[in-house]
Amino acid sequence: MNTVSDAVPIRNALISVSDKMGLADLAGGLHRAGVRIFSTGGTRQHLLECDIPVDDVAEYTGFPEMLDGRVKTLHPKIFGGILARRDRDEHLEAIDQHDIEPIDLVVVNLYPFMETVARPGVSREEAIEQIDIGGPSLVRAAAKNQQHVAVATSPEQYHEILDQLQTQGGTSPELRRRLAGEAFRHTADYDRAIADYHDGETVAGEFPSTMTVNFRRKTMLRYGENPHQKAAVYAEPNVRTANLIAARQLNGKELSYNNLLDLDSALGIVRSFSQPAAAVIKHNNPCGAATADRLSRACRKAMEGDPLSAFGSVLGFNRTVDVETAEALCAPGLFIEAIVAPDFEAAAVGLLTTKPKWRENVRLMQVGRLDDLDNPLERRFISGGLLVQDADRLPSASLQWKTVTETQVDDELWDDISFAWEMVRHVKSNAIVLGKDTALIGVGAGQMSRVDSVDISIEKAGDRVEGSVLASDAFFPFPDSIEAAADAGIVAIIQPGGSRRDAEVIETCDKHGIPMVMTGRRHFRH
Repeated sequence: MNTVSDAVPIRNALISVSDKMGLADLAGGLHRAGVRIFSTGGTRQHLLECDIPVDDVAEYTGFPEMLDGRVKTLHPKIFGGILARRDRDEHLEAIDQHDIEPIDLVVVNLYPFMETVARPGVSREEAIEQIDIGGPSLVRAAAKNQQHVAVATSPEQYHEILDQLQTQGGTSPELRRRLAGEAFRHTADYDRAIADYHDGETVAGEFPSTMTVNFRRKTMLRYGENPHQKAAVYAEPNVRTANLIAARQLNGKELSYNNLLDLDSALGIVRSFSQPAAAVIKHNNPCGAATADRLSRACRKAMEGDPLSAFGSVLGFNRTVDVETAEALCAPGLFIEAIVAPDFEAAAVGLLTTKPKWRENVRLMQVGRLDDLDNPLERRFISGGLLVQDADRLPSASLQWKTVTETQVDDELWDDISFAWEMVRHVKSNAIVLGKDTALIGVGAGQMSRVDSVDISIEKAGDRVEGSVLASDAFFPFPDSIEAAADAGIVAIIQPGGSRRDAEVIETCDKHGIPMVMTGRRHFRH
């Protein structure tokens, strides 16, 4: 347990920050405690405007700020004051001989390099000017001398420093060690972002020669996929598109590991449609999905896809959940774990969170506007390494589709064909989906045999299979799936093609009068 005597007093502090949030409160508290504050440039001006006395670093060092601010704090009187060990007489004699004040607290956050390069259209010159030199040097120096110096790199740390200053007269060894660790992590992340930026400039569309993984733990989860597994969720910095990690939870218990996986799948499906869309996810596969002219109609169609599986499901919407849609979700006997949407009307939240009792705990996740996604890299860990690929988010290249059968597609079927082809990319291989009235009515997912997936999708669709269209994520190796589809009453098929038996498959389709479209693009999802 710490005692007051363990605390290192703060007599002098150096403050130089890009992010001014909370700065006035911190500096005001330091000043009231009798701390002398040194600062530069914009930080010093900000403090003066807040009526907080501050010493100019240039006056203290006797060396002016120069080179458009590139050189401000890089001076022996600054670094000597930070790095001097207070437990070594020769260090204390050296700084006394050169009239150097020991600095007990360094408050620095760095130029916003990551935020700058994340802006669309930022120039290389703009990016280079946001590479901080003095800041990381100050942070590393203070963190190295953690036995005697505290370092703050985030406004979130200010309160604890002020609290210890007030209650203990200075900073505790534990706090200084923790702040030092966070400081080294901060500069490592910063340097990694700069390296990644330069690597991205030179690879010319190829995968970089090295890939770093930079995530911060957001929260511990109750457990993982099963109760005996521990789990946590980590956030990736500077993600600009709507996502679950940055979402606002409007209601319900904390999310579980499986909730997050399912919600992410639901969000991935609905954001791929421009029309109002709804998706119903169970065990990370869609058991219902639909588009319509109104969100409430899409919701009802999606819930009808597989009503039995929809019990205890996770839902996704690509429009604000309105009262009409909420009413559709209040049907008797329905149980929903979680819902993700851009937003929720207040009255809809009221409906979704009142009795029966399960609604009190339904998790409502507001992610904000679903902007268009770029085509980022998709990363998956395997034992001993990392697999990286372009995410399968390219729009369907319908202009390259070709009807390969003599039987042509009726015009009224194209909406269902396009819907089914978009949906099949979201289902685990071997994937078969059946669509009708732009709604998912049958799914065969994750089977070792493609004909098994066909049989399961037909069984799931039941009486609704008559008049539906079938989409397959990869080619048919044999005509047996076509025979099963024809027997069930399926009226059109879309698939990539590319089998050695394509001719037999096409011939079988023509025998049954079923038009077949080949896309030339596979949608495996393992």
